[in-house]
Amino acid sequence: QVQLVESGGGSVQAGGSLRLSCAALRSLDIITKMGWYRQFPGKERELVAQIPLGPSGGNIDYADSVKGRFTISRAGGRNTVYLQMNNLKSEDAAVYYCYVKTRRGGDYWGQGTQVVVST
Repeated sequence: QVQLVESGGGSVQAGGSLRLSCAALRSLDIITKMGWYRQFPGKERELVAQIPLGPSGGNIDYADSVKGRFTISRAGGRNTVYLQMNNLKSEDAAVYYCYVKTRRGGDYWGQGTQVVVST
């Protein structure tokens, strides 16, 4: 079981910035990928950004709607990732969920953090 600790959501005016963080704790398996999804009311979760953590590497992926505005990064060699969100728009307002995938195929989700963007 992996425990995910999220922080950093909140309210911001359009054009502002927020940084989300997610720490994956107590993982007994190798984490191969971490990322952020978001969910709008009545919609399914959608990928925002993800970063490979495993030794096999891979590409960092972003949703087209956030490219150039959001940056996902890892804190050194730790199982902690950040999502820097700049130039936030009203359409970015959603619940953001941290996501982890492990080598053995486990999928884990954080509890979600609300992002509110006011205009």
